[in-house]
Amino acid sequence: MAENPPDPPADHPSLSAAALKERLDAGEPVRLLDVRDRDEFAAWHIDGPTVTATQLPFAKFLQAKVTGDVDGLLDDIDGEGPITAVCARGGASAFAAGLLVDHGVDARNLADGMEGWAQLYEAHRLATDAATILQYERPASGCLSYLVVSDGEAAVVDPLRAFADRYVADAADYDATLRYAVDTHVHADHVSGLRTLADHGVEPVVPARAVDRGATDEVTALPDDGSLSVGTTTLDALPLPGHTTDMTGVRVGEVLLAGDSIFIESVARPDLETGDDGAPDLARTLYETLTERLGALPEETLVAPGHRAETTEPADDGTYTARLGKLRARLPALALDRETFVERICGDIPPRPANFERIVAINLGTDAADDDTAFELELGPNNCAATPL
Repeated sequence: MAENPPDPPADHPSLSAAALKERLDAGEPVRLLDVRDRDEFAAWHIDGPTVTATQLPFAKFLQAKVTGDVDGLLDDIDGEGPITAVCARGGASAFAAGLLVDHGVDARNLADGMEGWAQLYEAHRLATDAATILQYERPASGCLSYLVVSDGEAAVVDPLRAFADRYVADAADYDATLRYAVDTHVHADHVSGLRTLADHGVEPVVPARAVDRGATDEVTALPDDGSLSVGTTTLDALPLPGHTTDMTGVRVGEVLLAGDSIFIESVARPDLETGDDGAPDLARTLYETLTERLGALPEETLVAPGHRAETTEPADDGTYTARLGKLRARLPALALDRETFVERICGDIPPRPANFERIVAINLGTDAADDDTAFELELGPNNCAATPL
C-alpha cells in the first residue's frame, strides 16, 4: 500500500472509531470496505455479527481513478447501505472514500484507520457490590482489564501499556491513588503496563510462578494464597493454571477476575508457554482448573474474563461478564471427560498471537521496546482462547 496516497478526489465524511463502536454495540448493520492488502486483512480486521466486510486492495482504486471504472469496484463490494472505508492509518481509505463520494456513493472514512481502532478503550462499571470495579475493553483485540477502587485506593488488573496513563487518571477521578498493578500471568498477546505504571509509583505485582518462569526487574511476587489490601477491599489470589503455569485469578468478593482461564464463550488455549509438545500436559491442568478449582466456587460467582470474542454479547450492564453457573451450563467443554477435553482442545489450536514470543520476553523483562514498537507488536487479535469445543 502506498505510504503517501494522493489526496482524495472529493470531500467526504469521516467516522471515528468510537462512533463505529457505538453502531456495532447498537446492532446496526455496518458495511466495511478494507483497502489493505489481503494478508493484512486476513490477519486482523474489524468484524462482528452485523458487519459485512469486503477487502479490495488500494491499487484497484488508483486504477479506477485513471480508467473511470468505479462501477466495476462497486460490483465487488458486498452488502448494502453506506460504505465505511478502512486502511491502516486512514490515508489510503480516505482516497477510496473520496473516490466513491465523487461517484455519488454514500461513503465515509474510518478516521486514523486500524491504528485509531486499536487506540479505542472503553470502560463500564460492573453491577456488583464488591467495591467499585471498572471493566476496560479494547475492541480492536478484545482485551479486558479491570480497575478496583475502594476507599481512596485502587488496583488495576491486567493493565495494557498503551493505556497506562488512563488507569492513573481514572483512579484519580474516583479520588483514589493507584496502589497496585497486577498481572494475572505473563501475557502473550499484549505488552503489559506493569513496568510503565511502576514509573508512576505503582507497585507491580505478578504471580509467584511468573517469577519462576523468569520474570525479572523489581516486581512483587504474589503467592498462591496471597492477597492484597486495597482500601477496605481484599484481592485474593486464586491459582488457575492451564493457559500458562502461572495463570492466577483474582477474587474480589463475589467477582472473579479470571484472566485467561475461562471466557464467556470458550476456555483458554494451553500452548503459548510450552508449545505444541507441552500443550497436552497444560490442557490436563486446565481441565482440573475448570472442573475442580472453579468447581469449588459458588454458582453466583461473577466471572470477569481477560478477553472477549468478536461474537460475545455483553451483559445488561454493558460488561462482558457472566455468572459461573451459567458458564457451567453454556460451555460444552466443561461437560467432557478429561482425555476427550485434551484431545479436542489440542487438536484444533488457533493461530498464535502475532509476535507472541517477543511480547512474552518484554513482559518477563528480558527484552525491551519503546512505546511505538510495543504498540505495533500487539496490533491484531488476541488469540488467547481455544477454538470453542
